[in-house]
Amino acid sequence: MALVRRVSSAVTLVSVLALAGCGDSGGLGLGDLFATAPEASDEALTPEALFEKAEFQLSSSEPDRAATTFAEVERLYPYSELAKRAIIMQAFAYHQDKDYENSRASAQRYIEFYPADEDAAYAQYLLALSYYDQIDEVGRDQGLTFQALQALRTVIERYPDSEYARSAILKFDLAFDHLAAKEMEIGRYYLKRGHYAAAINRFRVVVEEFQTTTQTAEALHRLVEAYLSLGLDAEAQTAGAILGHNFKSTEWYEDSYRLLTGRGLKPQSIGDNWLSAIYRQVVRGEWL
Repeated sequence: MALVRRVSSAVTLVSVLALAGCGDSGGLGLGDLFATAPEASDEALTPEALFEKAEFQLSSSEPDRAATTFAEVERLYPYSELAKRAIIMQAFAYHQDKDYENSRASAQRYIEFYPADEDAAYAQYLLALSYYDQIDEVGRDQGLTFQALQALRTVIERYPDSEYARSAILKFDLAFDHLAAKEMEIGRYYLKRGHYAAAINRFRVVVEEFQTTTQTAEALHRLVEAYLSLGLDAEAQTAGAILGHNFKSTEWYEDSYRLLTGRGLKPQSIGDNWLSAIYRQVVRGEWL
């Protein structure tokens, strides 16, 4: 059974036992037992009882305490089977607490110690999530996005038959699109301020390196705008031709078509430039 299901089942079982104990006026529930037990008693608990205590803390929305208790399982009983499970549960608990650095460290340790274990795929997936879940917090610093992409690719390539591969593929595509969106954001910033060459460099990156993302159509339209502003009609027309070939039904093509025809131009490949090379690839069906 995969770890993610075991986590869910264990937490549910502990919750049920706790509720059952609370409803029985004649005795203490599992929650009462852990709540009243002093912290110093951890060393007196069996590995099973200590592991259950950590699971209860996790189900009680105390992931930070759970991570600490799972660490105690590993420290006090390093050669037990539960010690192995405690490492990856630490990674899970730290992730729940948004302590991504420690989650990543625990997941990496599990992979190093047990690379052939059935839960190694989940450990790698948690490691990737420790980067991925911070993407929206990094502003223009895309280092974590690149690290997320690399870690997600590892899940996909190393564990293609695991239940985490499909989710990793979806998140990889979203992270890839995020990088393209950041290039677009910077490109639009330059375009609005009349720094056309700098803007073109950013939009070119999207067209050449992120052509499978949702940002490509707008990037081509912005190239039309920038090149027309510089008086480079051939490049603008070629960008419009690529846009029309691949995204004819979009508002971006309609806007580009209006800009071009307003100057007596039309979308077509002209000249010998980087966009013309892409257009030839488009016609041969080698791009997009």
